[in-house]
Amino acid sequence: MKTVTIYTDGACSGNPGPGGWGAILMYGPHKKELSGGEPQTTNNRMELTGVITALAALKEPCQVELYSDSKYVIDALAKGWAKSWRAKGWVKSDKKPALNADLWARLLELYDYHQVSLHWVKGHAENQYNNRCDELAVMESHKFK
Repeated sequence: MKTVTIYTDGACSGNPGPGGWGAILMYGPHKKELSGGEPQTTNNRMELTGVITALAALKEPCQVELYSDSKYVIDALAKGWAKSWRAKGWVKSDKKPALNADLWARLLELYDYHQVSLHWVKGHAENQYNNRCDELAVMESHKFK
């Protein structure tokens, strides 16, 4: 099974507002950058979209080392919250609806297809790949201003 390293980030100017996401996929000597955005969205939707798009770009099941500065994404996956929301019909433990259920449903499909190891990184710090993903995400969000 191939091991792929993925970095992702999302950005939003206003929340909601114009948003963007960026992702870097690395396998051996290969590196691919992906990015996109939406005119009216939230930061969390962009964080999720970056991860979804990166995982969906993989053509076969892979061992994935996923790096994100989003506690929302990392904690919901690592602590099992997202799977619990799905099992309860997208309702959280406080009985409120889980936000972004459409994106979480797709992300969990991909998460279950690949073998994903999760890594939280501090945003806007000294990680060159996280910083590049942020640049891509912000650049995409600016296309909608």
